Amino acid sequence: MDFRCFALEEAEGTILAHGVTVNGRSFKKGRILGAEDIAALTSAGHETVIAARLEAGDIPEDKAAETIAKAARGDGVRCAAPFTGRCNLYAEAHGVALIDDSRLDEINLIDESLTIATVAPFELVEPGQMLATIKIIPFSAPKDVISAAEKIAERDERLVHVAELKEKPVGLVLTRLPSTKDSILDKSLGTTRNRLAHLGSWLAGEVRCDHTEEAVASAVADLLARGCNPILLFGASANVDRRDVVPAGIVRAGGEVDHFGMPVDPGNLLLLAHHGDVPVVGLPGCARSPKENGFDWVLWRLLADVPVNREDVMRMGAGGLLKEITTRPQSRTSKTGEEPAPGDGVPRMPRVAAIVLAGGQSRRTGKINKLLAEIDGTPMAARVLAEVTASAASPVIVVTGHESDRVQAALQRDGLTFVHNADYADGLSTSLRAGLQAVPEDTDGVIVCLGDMPRVKATHIDRLIAAFNPLEGRAICVPTFTGKRGNPVLWGAQFLEEMQEVAGDVGARHLIGAHGELVAEVPIDDDGVLVDVDTPEALTAMGSGG
Repeated sequence: MDFRCFALEEAEGTILAHGVTVNGRSFKKGRILGAEDIAALTSAGHETVIAARLEAGDIPEDKAAETIAKAARGDGVRCAAPFTGRCNLYAEAHGVALIDDSRLDEINLIDESLTIATVAPFELVEPGQMLATIKIIPFSAPKDVISAAEKIAERDERLVHVAELKEKPVGLVLTRLPSTKDSILDKSLGTTRNRLAHLGSWLAGEVRCDHTEEAVASAVADLLARGCNPILLFGASANVDRRDVVPAGIVRAGGEVDHFGMPVDPGNLLLLAHHGDVPVVGLPGCARSPKENGFDWVLWRLLADVPVNREDVMRMGAGGLLKEITTRPQSRTSKTGEEPAPGDGVPRMPRVAAIVLAGGQSRRTGKINKLLAEIDGTPMAARVLAEVTASAASPVIVVTGHESDRVQAALQRDGLTFVHNADYADGLSTSLRAGLQAVPEDTDGVIVCLGDMPRVKATHIDRLIAAFNPLEGRAICVPTFTGKRGNPVLWGAQFLEEMQEVAGDVGARHLIGAHGELVAEVPIDDDGVLVDVDTPEALTAMGSGG
């Protein structure tokens, strides 16, 4: 890659290294300078720019990042579209993140141009949570670097995948001494039931028995006969040795103790055992609390059918200090004092809803309702909707108006939210407002799609979502083709109130100019984002039979 200060006369086709303002317009880092850009820079008094020009053997940043992301992606993982040299992997399932950290190190040690960051191996992840981010540091990476990394990522099983939690029938044994209060057993039972419910499993059997070797053995046998798997045991008195009452009872029932103790605090006194193919776990006292502890690290794997042996437990020390200590700068609880919800505070895929505007009167196409006009045998609006639903946007809200019954019948499919705009004759803004009112409160952004743009693709929408990052100043994402701005446009949630104040037969495009510093232009590789169908001639050109 040729990176340097270029004279403007030789800078056409280079990639701008730093943002610059030209006659009030912002040229952002990463912009490919065209002839019109060079002319604008010259007229503004610039003579040079710091830029990069790719050379033979260089792979552009987005293509390089996407190549590695796709090679690393395994089961239960979604690959987002790349943007600015970054491509993210997200969990598609609730489960355990499986990361080969040794191969991860291999890739990160190849060259400074390529980096991969992931969540910790065996972390519990939620659907939509970010698992990994692949970032190309400069504007390109050498082909040999990407080829080497791709081979490492694909070697054996994929580098990043998610073992989905299974629905398991779990058994629970609670032992008691004469001094044990029923309230303690009830609390332990409730905490365990809630913990399992969050993980998608259930308590299939509970046995309360005396704290004796014989009683424990009988309780384990009872739960095995009921098909419980795994089996958990709360002792009335903490285990202090692998020959104590609870482990001795497991052995008496025909089980085998694998390991006692773990390098995780809280959780030190966990006991790992098995009976045939059924895992049996002696629980540390901290498992009576809903707070994360060493038992959770074992339970997540067991419920995802990820084997856990004594060596696995002994390797849990790094990051195993979970106990609250006074020197830790932030509490693990929320400001209200409640336990944080699963997934709070972790990077995730933005929640972007889609609004498909399909309520217009098609005045310029005469008697034809253009939204229902068929293109290659499919109504135009249905073609648009198929691409929107294939994208990462969710939920999808369809706004009807003119001939609403016909339009809804043509577009009906599972998972859609239909909203009727009775005021459709008053213009586009009324349909926009109707759609915005149906957007869920927890939405991060909204992509507004027009029902008369049948060449917009799911990949276009996904690329806009990949670019969307309000924290980095990309709160409005606009697709462009050869420098011309098109549709659909993705809006951050902070603009929804302003958008609902729009009036007349217009959309919200004027807000783009009002918030130029928050606009990201997203280059698209075809002109589908510029093509709308407004006339009979345009319908004919699209292959419509009317």
